[in-house]
Amino acid sequence: MNKGIFITFEGPEGCGKSTQSVLIAEHLERLGLHCVHTREPGGTGLGEKIRKLLLHSRGTRISDMAELFLFEAARAEIVDELIAPSLKAGRIVVCDRFSDATLSYQGYGGGIPLKLIRALNRISTAGLRPDLTILLDIDAAVGLKRAARKGRDRMEHKDLAYHKRIREGYLKLAGAEPSRIKVIKGTPPIKTIQKTIRREVEIVIQRHKRSG
Repeated sequence: MNKGIFITFEGPEGCGKSTQSVLIAEHLERLGLHCVHTREPGGTGLGEKIRKLLLHSRGTRISDMAELFLFEAARAEIVDELIAPSLKAGRIVVCDRFSDATLSYQGYGGGIPLKLIRALNRISTAGLRPDLTILLDIDAAVGLKRAARKGRDRMEHKDLAYHKRIREGYLKLAGAEPSRIKVIKGTPPIKTIQKTIRREVEIVIQRHKRSG
C-alpha cells in the first residue's frame, strides 16, 4: 500500500490544468506537506526526450500506434523512477496528466481500442491508479483558442473534431468513476478554480489520514 497520495490533473487543451497543478503543489508545500510536482510525458530524462519528440517534432511521421507506445514508455519510466518511490516515501505526488489522458486522446480521440489502452496502462503503471483526478472541463474550441496563445504543439494541431472527441471521452471517464474523477469547470477565474480544487484535495488528504 502506498504511504503517499497520488493526484492527477486532466483536461482538454487550454483547460488550465498545468497552472492549477502547480498552484496546488505550491499550496501543499506551504502547508508543510512534502509534495512532488511532475508532468506526463516528461518528469525524467527519458520522458522529456519523448515529450519533445511527441509534441515538438517537425517533419517526423508518428503513427497512432507508435504515438500510443511512446506515451506508455514515458509513463513506465516516470512511475518507476519518480512516482512510485515518492509515494512509497509518503509524499504527495501531483502529476500533470497520466493514464486517463491516453484513454481520452489516443482512445476516444484517435480511435485505438480502449481495451488495448487499458491493458497497456496497467503494464506501464504497474497497476498504479490516482487517489484523485481533477478534470478541468472546457469547450474544445475555446480551449484550443487559449492554447494557441502560447503556440500550438503537435497535438494541438490536430483538427477540432479530434479535440471534441477527447473532451467527450474525458466526461465519459468521469461519469464512470465519479468518486475519483472530479469535474471542475475550467472557465472561471484562476483563484476560483483553485479554491474548488483545494476543497477536493483536502477531502482526499483527510480520508488518507483516517485510513492510515
